[in-house]
Amino acid sequence: MKPRATVATDPDRTADGAGAQAGGSGSGEGDGKDPTGGQTGRSRTSGTRRVRTPKSRPANSRPVRNGPQAGGITWRQRLRRDRTLVLMTLPAIALLLIFNYIPLLGNIVAFQDYDVYDLGITGSPFVGFDNFTRIFEDYRFWEVLINTLVIFVTQLVLFFPIPIAIALLLNTIMSARVRAWVQAVVYLPHFFSWVLVVTVFQQMFGGAGLVAQWLRDHGHEGFDLMTNPGFFKFLVSAQAVWKDAGWGVIVFLAALAAVNTDLYEAAAVDGAGRWRRMWHVTLPALRPVIALLLVLRVGSALNLDFEQILLQRDQVGAGASEILDTYIWWTGIKTGDFGYAAAAGIFKGLFSVAMVLGANKVAHMLGEQGVYSKK
Repeated sequence: MKPRATVATDPDRTADGAGAQAGGSGSGEGDGKDPTGGQTGRSRTSGTRRVRTPKSRPANSRPVRNGPQAGGITWRQRLRRDRTLVLMTLPAIALLLIFNYIPLLGNIVAFQDYDVYDLGITGSPFVGFDNFTRIFEDYRFWEVLINTLVIFVTQLVLFFPIPIAIALLLNTIMSARVRAWVQAVVYLPHFFSWVLVVTVFQQMFGGAGLVAQWLRDHGHEGFDLMTNPGFFKFLVSAQAVWKDAGWGVIVFLAALAAVNTDLYEAAAVDGAGRWRRMWHVTLPALRPVIALLLVLRVGSALNLDFEQILLQRDQVGAGASEILDTYIWWTGIKTGDFGYAAAAGIFKGLFSVAMVLGANKVAHMLGEQGVYSKK
């Protein structure tokens, strides 16, 4: 008993399929094409033809191409097309090479008994890892490293949440003019130099500052926060907040502008108040930005502002204000021990890379992207 031949048709085109079946039920001889343009084939069990419909493809899809012409043009054609942009970026690339990458070759002095005056880099003898051994055996170096981390943690706890809080407050202001004015006032100190910032704090909280004089005029004892060693880490944190909080506010306001307003409306319909909307809508939207900035902040744990600390070092003493950068300056560069300073700089760079990788790993564990996505 011969099997019964069937006709494969497109389910969306039943009428055309019926016509194809009628046209193919004759002698079985044909040119291999149906009247609609679709390819047909003969059934091995009968003379009827099986209709093959081409696979549909979205109208906006592009064919997949491999090789040097992927994307439609070759890299030479793309270079010829964008030659103006390439020429515009060449000066920036040259500056990056000259001031960032070529000086890395100078790190070789960390493995030399470097003499900057007579022998130079080519004539100074190699001493291997002796400079690194001196660093690890110097107890003062470890005290300075711990003090640097303490100041960093203080700034991270006190400084990092403040731009987020200011951005949330500004986001609740309905008037665009008032919001722009407050944002400009908060961002203005970012353009001040550290000399001006320290001078302003000296005039406010110094022994002869406005606050101390006001207390004395009202029968109280004045104070001098600028020379108090125990208060120094809080002082530099307050200076960092006043100077750089406005920059962080701009970043978080940009993230808040991308939040879908329908989420707030849906939460309000469900009965969520202002605090619940902030906790369940606003903060989850800021989480990726917070994680990214936190990773970058942790990576710069040893990169505290050198100028800020150096300007106030003598007022509170080296025991409370010494950080890794000022220690390298005083014990390495100022005394001419460039090999020791270069070794300390390499250690600082490796430590910062380890901090970035560790913080980024924690961000991945919390479900965030961090600096780079997890493969």
